[in-house]
Amino acid sequence: MVRAEVTSQPIGAADLEAGVVAAAEGHAGAVVSFTGAVRDHDGDRGVIALHYRAHPTAGEVVADLVAGIAAQVDGVRAIAVAHRVGDLVVGDVAFAVSVAADHRAAGFATCARVVDEVKAALPVWKHQFFADGTDEWVGTA
Repeated sequence: MVRAEVTSQPIGAADLEAGVVAAAEGHAGAVVSFTGAVRDHDGDRGVIALHYRAHPTAGEVVADLVAGIAAQVDGVRAIAVAHRVGDLVVGDVAFAVSVAADHRAAGFATCARVVDEVKAALPVWKHQFFADGTDEWVGTA
């Protein structure tokens, strides 16, 4: 694992990718990345902004989850994950994952697993603000 964090700072998805490439020290044949950005809609409702709020343990939760996955998968050289909290606008990166692996199959499978498991377990809540002036809180991010 290279990086696993919950941060109020902008996420540089390219930085995560560069981090896993460096950590793999030339041993990875595949680098797979996922970037989740704030979109301008949720269903048929226009979204203008989001606010993510995290439980104080969120950083530990994501670090433990990613370390557990990394220990279970052969051929994965490095994993980096970052989830943003605070105020975000349309186009901002909210969540990013990069995986360096020996081969693409392990890279794709591990990236998808990390995305799914972080989304399911991370104690982060999303407050959506809509173009019509309404807002709503959504369970976990």
